[in-house]
Amino acid sequence: MARNIEIKARIDNIEALESKVAKIADNGPTEIVQDDTFFHCEAGRLKLRVFSEKHGELIFYRRANQAGPKESFYVRSQTDEPEALRETLALAYGEAGRVRKHRTLYLVDRTRVHLDRVEGLGHFLELEVVMSSSESAQSGVEVAHCLLDRLGIESSQLIEGAYVDLLEEKGS
Repeated sequence: MARNIEIKARIDNIEALESKVAKIADNGPTEIVQDDTFFHCEAGRLKLRVFSEKHGELIFYRRANQAGPKESFYVRSQTDEPEALRETLALAYGEAGRVRKHRTLYLVDRTRVHLDRVEGLGHFLELEVVMSSSESAQSGVEVAHCLLDRLGIESSQLIEGAYVDLLEEKGS
């Protein structure tokens, strides 16, 4: 399974943060519209991410719900029939929630920096530090902390769970 170190933070001013990210990025911005449907799954999380009528990906992942950097293990499978797959998975497992967002992606070295506008929740920063199979999780955590410092993100801004959890807490 592939893995990365993830961290999410709530942000107030996405435009100001985007200016900081753009100055240090190697690549970007790439604008992405995502519609994620989560399905009940006891072994981790299972979501179908739809980009368009003919393009989506099924993603299974496991990670701890904790504030700060966390190791995530994941597998992705592409599909050219996302709506049929959504219907099949909903019938088989039941939907656990849905998250719609507009994501602006930048690459800073080996870290995917996401500036997310999440429908019903607001604005967030998400970092995904891509890890090699032989690398320790701690090295990725150090990269994440360094980027948070460079971007001026405070520990009080960090969030624990996934967007779908926040939406459920909110009652959406």
